[in-house]
Amino acid sequence: MLSPVDTIKILENHPDRTFPAGEIIFADGTEGELMYGILSGEVEMYIKGQLIETLEKGDVFGAGALLHPDKLRESTAIAKTDCKLAYLNQPQFLFAVQETPMFAIEVLRSYSDRFRKLKKIFAGEA
Repeated sequence: MLSPVDTIKILENHPDRTFPAGEIIFADGTEGELMYGILSGEVEMYIKGQLIETLEKGDVFGAGALLHPDKLRESTAIAKTDCKLAYLNQPQFLFAVQETPMFAIEVLRSYSDRFRKLKKIFAGEA
């Protein structure tokens, strides 16, 4: 079974994007046109200036902006280390979901795993 990042890599028609450490990948409140999968490096996610989580190789992020009509980002993503990211735009994302249902399931699983982890952190269990 392919991970979401592997699926993105197969389906994309663009080269990888690289972000040096400290570069903003996207900012809260801006319109989002892409979702990302981490091929290498780490990405920090912030909400209202507070670090919420650090994502690693294999994680996907940014899909929410492709799903909502306003396309607005609800968080800020910053490269913690030098990163190489695969990415999909909305038509590519919708194609991947339609043609590869396991892609959709794995993206949902990734987000669910992250939500569970955050819930434990906020409950003081981690």
